[in-house]
Amino acid sequence: MGLKKRNPVTPGQRHAVLPDYSELTKKPPEKSLLVPLKKHAGRNSQGRITARHRGGGHKRRYRLIDFAREKHGVPARVVSIEYDPNRSAWITLLHYADGEKRYILAPLELKVGDVVEAGEEAEPRPGNALPLRKIPVGSFIHNLELTPGSRGKIARAAGTAAQLLGREEDRAIVRLPSGEVRIFHLECMATIGRVSNPDHKNIRHGKAGRVRHLGRRPRVRGVAMNAVDHPHGGGEGRTGEGGPPKSIWGWHTKGGRKTRKKRKPSDALILKRRK
Repeated sequence: MGLKKRNPVTPGQRHAVLPDYSELTKKPPEKSLLVPLKKHAGRNSQGRITARHRGGGHKRRYRLIDFAREKHGVPARVVSIEYDPNRSAWITLLHYADGEKRYILAPLELKVGDVVEAGEEAEPRPGNALPLRKIPVGSFIHNLELTPGSRGKIARAAGTAAQLLGREEDRAIVRLPSGEVRIFHLECMATIGRVSNPDHKNIRHGKAGRVRHLGRRPRVRGVAMNAVDHPHGGGEGRTGEGGPPKSIWGWHTKGGRKTRKKRKPSDALILKRRK
C-alpha cells in the first residue's frame, strides 16, 4: 500500500500526500474488541500538563490488540486489514479455529484469507509468532518481547522491524530498528515480518486542520517568543538561538543532553549503542 496525491481542488489538498486506503477492508471495527478511550489532553493524574501541544482531536475508541500472542497451536484466519486511529500501523482481525476473535498488528506481507499461528510448532512465516530460539537467524521480526511473557513491546510502529543476528548459548542477539544491538532471552516471543504501512513516514497532511483532528495543538518556536518566555527568545529581528539549543526550561536539547540513566541494569544487555 502506497501514498496518494490528489488532484487539488482546495488549497489544503495541494500539498497533501495521504495513504491509499484502497487495500484496507471496508467494514466497521469488531464491536467486541472496542473499549472507550478517555482523552487526557497531555495532563497527568493531578491535572498538570506533562506533554505540551496536546488536546482536541476526533473522538476515538481503543482497539484491544493481542501483543502477547499466547494462543499457541490454534490456527487463525485473517478476516480483515483495518485502520487504527491509535497507532501508525494497520491492524488485522483474526478469527481463531475455536471461535475467538482478536486483533494483531498487521505484518506487511499478510493478506486477507491467510492463516497464521503462534507457538513453537508454527512455521517461520510472516504473521506467525515464535520464540527467538525457533526463528531462523537473519529473519526480520516485530512485536518483540523485552522479557519472556512481558507481551511484545519492541518494533511496533509502522514499517519497522528488528533483525535476529545470531544465537549464543541461552541468548539471542537482535538489531533493533534504532540500530542498537541487544541481547534477548531465547524464550522471548516475536512475530515474523515487518510492520505494515511503511509509507507512514512520508505522509504530508497539507493543512493544519488535519493535524488538529489528530489531537495535536500548535507549537510556537522559541525564537519567536519574548526573552521572558524562552531561552531562545528576545532580540531585534531574527537573532537565532544564541548558544547551545535549550528547551523552554533551560535544559540542553536536540541531542546535546543525554537522557538515559547512568548505571541502568539493562546496560549489560546492550552490545552496541544506537546510531
